[in-house]
Amino acid sequence: MVRDLLQNLDTNKSMGPDGIHPRVLRELAEVLAEPLSIIYQQSWQTGEVPADWRLANVTPTHKKGQKDDPGNYRPVSLTSVPGKVMEQIILSAIMQRMKEAQVIGPSQHGFLRGRSCLTNLISSYDKVTRLVDEGKAVDVVYLDFSKAFATVSHNDLKGPFQPRRFCDSVKEISVIYQHRMKIWDNIFRLYV
Repeated sequence: MVRDLLQNLDTNKSMGPDGIHPRVLRELAEVLAEPLSIIYQQSWQTGEVPADWRLANVTPTHKKGQKDDPGNYRPVSLTSVPGKVMEQIILSAIMQRMKEAQVIGPSQHGFLRGRSCLTNLISSYDKVTRLVDEGKAVDVVYLDFSKAFATVSHNDLKGPFQPRRFCDSVKEISVIYQHRMKIWDNIFRLYV
């Protein structure tokens, strides 16, 4: 799995604060797969990750509106590429576990491969038109909460791990990754 992930890295992506470019990992996938697998396995067993992987270079990217308003920027985190590979492995394990436990219902569209806001709207439209065709009254309300994900407490997110019996390593690694920001000077220039 590690070899495949390394061989499929997008070499046009940026490197993180550790200075390891995806092109290097991709070109040396055959050589690096085994040592990285050992590091990933050790991290999985201990719940600890290398310190460099917990860092991110955060750069503000303009979204819309006035450029002098800090609220019109979103943070883009450039993280360690080997760390991102480990995140993909962990995500795969979590998604497999959730699939087996049938935790994700068919109405869940956010943050799932192959599903999106568009598939959610199409699914909703299909249900509404079916009900209307059956002569039933239908009321529809769609809400979009501004910056909803940014306002969720990390402590609130830890709760879902408990009943699903994720191994302690996944819980520990997820907590470690929550506290990994290294902010570049250019983010401060916005507020000066």
